[in-house]
Amino acid sequence: MELGLQFGYGMMDHCRSLIAAWGGGTAVLSPRDLNGDQLKRLAVSLKALPNARVLVDPQVYLPHSDHERLCSHDYWPRDYQTGAFWVGTGLSHLVDRLCALNDELGSSAFIVPGLLAQRIDDDWLATQRLVLEEASSKAQRPIFMTLALGADAVKDQDQITQLLDAAADWKPDGYYLVCEHPGGKYLVDDPDWLANVLDLVAGLKLLNRYVMLGYCNQQMLIAASAKADAICSGTWMNVRSFPPDKFRTQYDDEVRQRATWYYCPQALSEYKIPFLDIAHRLKMLNRMGPPPILGSSYADGLFTGAKPSTVGFTEQNAFRHFLQCLHSQAAAAAQPTFDDTVAEHERTLNEAEDVLRALAAGNVRGQLRDFAELVDVNRAALGILGATRGPMLRRRWAQL
Repeated sequence: MELGLQFGYGMMDHCRSLIAAWGGGTAVLSPRDLNGDQLKRLAVSLKALPNARVLVDPQVYLPHSDHERLCSHDYWPRDYQTGAFWVGTGLSHLVDRLCALNDELGSSAFIVPGLLAQRIDDDWLATQRLVLEEASSKAQRPIFMTLALGADAVKDQDQITQLLDAAADWKPDGYYLVCEHPGGKYLVDDPDWLANVLDLVAGLKLLNRYVMLGYCNQQMLIAASAKADAICSGTWMNVRSFPPDKFRTQYDDEVRQRATWYYCPQALSEYKIPFLDIAHRLKMLNRMGPPPILGSSYADGLFTGAKPSTVGFTEQNAFRHFLQCLHSQAAAAAQPTFDDTVAEHERTLNEAEDVLRALAAGNVRGQLRDFAELVDVNRAALGILGATRGPMLRRRWAQL
C-alpha cells in the first residue's frame, strides 16, 4: 500500500524532499492551500523528480464555501444553486475548467469533484452519477471519482450498502475516498465507523477499482486489510483527518496546533516532547525509538542520551519523521495474501499494545494521540471485515 502526501499548510518543501528521498510518490495538491501560480510551480518542481505523480483535489465538498483562497480559483462555482447547478451549464463549466487545470499541472489522474454527503440518498447518488458522466466525457486521463462522506453516513451500514449498489453501475478507474471522523476526533473510537470504511474499501476493490483514501493518519494502516491501494496523509491534523469546516471559512487549525509531537511508530501513538523527557528520566526512552527498518533518521537526536527537550527537535523533523515512518509502515502493511495482511496488522496492534502498556506504567502518554484505547477498535473492525468480506478477499486477493 502506498502513502500519498496530502498537501496542507506549509508542505511544499516536505513534498519535494520526501518524494525525492523515496524515489517517487504521489502528492495530492490542495487549492485551499495554494493559489493558481503556486499549484503550477509546485507541480512543475515535483514532476521534475523521478517517478513523482501529481493529483489535484478540487475540494468542491461544500460549493457554498466562502473560503477566500479556495473560492479564488477559476473553476470554483459562482452563484451556486443546489440542484440546478448540476443539470445546467454550471457542471459543464466546472469540469471544463478542472480539465484545463489538470492538463496544466500534468496530473496522473483526474479527481472528479464530489459533494460531501451528510446522507447517502437518491439525490446525492444522482448528482455523483451526473458529475462522473460529465468528467468521463471530457477528461483525457484516468478518472478517480470522489466519495466524500459525512460521519453519520459512514456509520450507517444501510447507506454504505446503497452506495456500493450504485457503484456497481459506475465505471471510473478509481475512487478517492474521504470520510469525516465522528465527533471531529483525530483517532476514531467507533468500531462501526471503522468497520464500514473497510467494508466500503473492500466493496470498491471487489469491483476492480483503484482505491485511495484521503486525509488519513496511522489508524488507517488497517486499510491494507481491505486491499486499499493508497492512503494519504500530511503534516497537520487537518490533513490527517477530514474536518469539513476547513473548507468553509478561513480555518486556523494550523496556527492553533503548534505543539511539536514525536510519532512512536511501534506504539502507533504521538507524544509531546515533555513526555519524552519523562521517559528519559525513567530510562524508558529506548522503547520509543523508531525501528531502523522504517528508515527515519529525522528523530535521531532524541535518542542520543540527552534530555529530549534540549536537542532541538524541530517541527520540520517531526513532520518528516511521521511521514517517513508512515510511508514504510504502509508499504509493509500489504502482504501477499489476505490472511497474511490481517496477521501483519494484528502483529502491529499487539506490539503497540505491549509498548503502550509499558509506557503507561511510567505515565508516558500521548493524550488525544495515544492509541491505547484504539487497539481494540481496530481489532473489532478487522474481525468484522474478516467475517463479512474475508472469503471473497481471500479468493480474489492476487487479482485485486
